[in-house]
Amino acid sequence: MFVVIPAHEEEERIVRTIRAVPAEVSGIVVVDDASTDATAERVGSLAEPRLELLRHEQNRGVGAAIASGYLRALERGAQVLVVMAGDAQMDPADLPALLDAIDQGAAYAKGNRFLHPDARLMPRHRRLGSWLLARLTRWLAGASFDDSQCGYTALSAAAARQLDLQTMWPRYGYPNDLLIQLGRRGLDIVEVPVRPVYAGERSGLRPWHLLTIVGVILRRWRLELERERLAPRLTAPHS
Repeated sequence: MFVVIPAHEEEERIVRTIRAVPAEVSGIVVVDDASTDATAERVGSLAEPRLELLRHEQNRGVGAAIASGYLRALERGAQVLVVMAGDAQMDPADLPALLDAIDQGAAYAKGNRFLHPDARLMPRHRRLGSWLLARLTRWLAGASFDDSQCGYTALSAAAARQLDLQTMWPRYGYPNDLLIQLGRRGLDIVEVPVRPVYAGERSGLRPWHLLTIVGVILRRWRLELERERLAPRLTAPHS
């Protein structure tokens, strides 16, 4: 099992995030998405044998950072790919439930903050935005889930190899892109309760991002429809 940690301008929290990764994790891939602060230096200062730092020369977005981390973890032989954000918003105590879902056959296990007793701590605008985006995403994905925007996830390597990571949306909206890919490919998605953690950071998500994410959802849906249309031709035997 590998943990992928996307990080951008996280010098204040990145060390705490890495140190909280459980001992049973085999590898940690931190992807510094062209931070201008001391994020990379803080990561490099740690004497952690499991740790590998990747750096994007230009800022490409959190989705692109996760895709880079996934691909590197797969190269290193990871069988399960976990995402934990670099801002310490994901409670390590919730990790076993995600891994149990993968062990029981799920392709993708994701956190659902609405199922946790502390869901009331989520800012109201986040709850409403997540609810609206989840409804549209699951309708077009043909799958069942309620918290599409939660980024605390575990993905099996077998499922990862069936996804088009190279064209996954690079910025806000990547969870919706990924969920539609998984759902349209018939891969099993399971949600588990996770604790919503807010450590005093400013959310980068703004109201206008909702419209952008709707566009991301429709983009991936169209790409999947095209893939499904071409699939019979690609698999048809030669005459």
